[in-house]
Amino acid sequence: MSIDRSELVKESFEKKALEFKAPEARPSEYFGELVFDRAKMHKYLDPATLDALLKCIDKGEALDRKTADGVAEGIKTWALEHGVTHVTHWFQPLTEGTAEKHDSLIDYDGHGGVIETFDGKMLAQQEPDASSFPSGGIRATFEARGYTAWDPTSPVFIQGDTLCIPTVFISYTGEALDYKTPLKKALKAVSDAATSVCKLFDPAVTKVYSYLGWEQEYFLVDESLYSARPDLMITGRTLMGHNSSKNQQLDDHYFAAIPARVAAFMRELEMEGHRLGIPIKTRHNEVAPNQFELAPIYGETNLANDQNQLVMNLMKIIAREHGFVVLLHEKPFDGVNGSGKHNNWSLGTDTGRQLLAPGKDPSGNLLFVTFFVNVLAAVQKHNAVLKASIASATNAHRLGANEAPPAIVSAFLGKTMTDVLHKLLELPSDTPIEIAGKKGQKVGLVEIPEIFVDNTDRNRTSPFAFTGNRFEFRAVGSAANCAGAMTTLNAAVAEQLTIFKAALDKELAAGKALNVAVMDTLKPIIASVLDVVCFDGNGYTEEWKQEAIRRGLDVETSVPEMFKAFTTPQSVRMFTSTGVYTEKELLARNEVKWEMYTKKVQIESRVMVRMALNHVIPAALEYKSKLLREIAASQEVFGSLDGCSTEVELVKKISTLVNDIYAQCDEMVEARKTANHIVDEYEKAVAYHGIADMLFKLRRPIDKLEEVVDNKLWPLPKYRELLFIS
Repeated sequence: MSIDRSELVKESFEKKALEFKAPEARPSEYFGELVFDRAKMHKYLDPATLDALLKCIDKGEALDRKTADGVAEGIKTWALEHGVTHVTHWFQPLTEGTAEKHDSLIDYDGHGGVIETFDGKMLAQQEPDASSFPSGGIRATFEARGYTAWDPTSPVFIQGDTLCIPTVFISYTGEALDYKTPLKKALKAVSDAATSVCKLFDPAVTKVYSYLGWEQEYFLVDESLYSARPDLMITGRTLMGHNSSKNQQLDDHYFAAIPARVAAFMRELEMEGHRLGIPIKTRHNEVAPNQFELAPIYGETNLANDQNQLVMNLMKIIAREHGFVVLLHEKPFDGVNGSGKHNNWSLGTDTGRQLLAPGKDPSGNLLFVTFFVNVLAAVQKHNAVLKASIASATNAHRLGANEAPPAIVSAFLGKTMTDVLHKLLELPSDTPIEIAGKKGQKVGLVEIPEIFVDNTDRNRTSPFAFTGNRFEFRAVGSAANCAGAMTTLNAAVAEQLTIFKAALDKELAAGKALNVAVMDTLKPIIASVLDVVCFDGNGYTEEWKQEAIRRGLDVETSVPEMFKAFTTPQSVRMFTSTGVYTEKELLARNEVKWEMYTKKVQIESRVMVRMALNHVIPAALEYKSKLLREIAASQEVFGSLDGCSTEVELVKKISTLVNDIYAQCDEMVEARKTANHIVDEYEKAVAYHGIADMLFKLRRPIDKLEEVVDNKLWPLPKYRELLFIS
């Protein structure tokens, strides 16, 4: 029996957002209240413990058991004041989500009762089952031991009644089983390599930080409509559905007034984020209907990544309280823009110098050019593995479309910086570098003051664009863990800076002045990046694809094939020389990636076939039966089929489409059976890549059928109902 979608729509549109009253206090007054930040450390830790902990966080010095116990005692006092009853190690396994196992703080007191206990051992380490998480063969089912270990550089926080401790996750034999462990190694590698270069310009530099500012795009749909779509519930995207007559073609949703119900959700999300120390700053409507974006102030990469994972969890919880479901899939709706997570990345020193921003003098500009060019060189050399770092079964639906970066990693510089690099090639190596600042531009209206225009335009077709004082890695998917892309990028830059420093040292050993030695080392790199990786044009054209092939850039579009870039000799050398991954870890992670790809496509295929057979075809046959009754009645009354030509044509069309759907379902099931017998994970993923193409083919007759069948009989909420919040 068909569901009454009109009632679902009415229920969704009439449902009011829960009354949400913003706190009387300003955000600055409750910001970070649920985080054991530095202010809490000073309040709850004794001087010796505080000093040791800050040296661990800032300088990487080890903590002894006595210090860990002191830190735990301070955290326990603070946590109990907030009603905490449980503790968990909060980690990021290779599932793209987070994981946690809650333990109560109670223990026997020796007198028949219980007390709350929390010591350095509980703070520092837990033992979750490592065989139950993706490991790529590193942990077998009978080899279950794994460890989570406290990451002191990411502060402890409270969610509900639970104290959450950010941790790494490693196997019994020491291999990384998570995203955080290799990310922290990559951040150390880039800090060490960048510091070595910076010291030539400023001996006071002792550390370089990697910074990340993520922009999170997402969709909201009404909860009751979501519950009537098995594909949305199980896969996160609509596997079928004809385009709405109106979607985003009028460009009227982007930056438009935020619907009241959505604004209420956003306000609560921001408040809870601020309480957890997440500096959420921006909110707005995105391009597609029901699509929105939030972004924080940038922060240190490890912490910013943790905060993004936490925000995605918060979004899912808070959305339900407002009658919504958050969709983080990269392409939940066909025919409208998908969702990305732009990663704005930069480097800065512990002396306050931003390394990807022009300096105040020729020396500062030379340092800027040094890092700017070496980042481009790293992207050029490792463009294939950078693309692989953001590749997934879900992001594959977004990349390459006229809404997102193409599946070719190139860099956009803008006219100013392109001209600067060309001039540097032409001028003598001892020429002082002067880079113009922002230029005032009058807009022609007296009421509007003079505005400033950056030296770089924006290019939305570039996966890796320079935007003034940072690079924007635009190709990261909405549902992804930023650590995958950030680990690869920072490791690649670390390797390149190490290679550059070794070449520079030879020039300096020859007696050249620093500025001359730097430019003599940079010039061949500049010439190469301008010829190969830099591209300021339209990345969507077929001409660019052919040009990219000529330049030697990777143009692979098959996700299973992309993953192989991780284990090429060049990539293995990069990751192992920087200490980020061992070769064993790289091989294991590829096994995980192939297996994850296979399972996601497999689930989609199963859902689509069942929906086609159990929802779509029965609705079509019911309407066909109704039409046949109409035809029979007309023939009985009039003695002929005269006047029933439309009904007859509809019956023929429905029969043709139903037969096509049924045949394709059979074909897909057989293809799955064949693929499921393949043992090798790569070969199986390749087979499922073919099945992914079959999903698109099966969708076509289903979507055509949606346009033919009586609206009252169609069993699924349509795009025109899903995509517009009242």
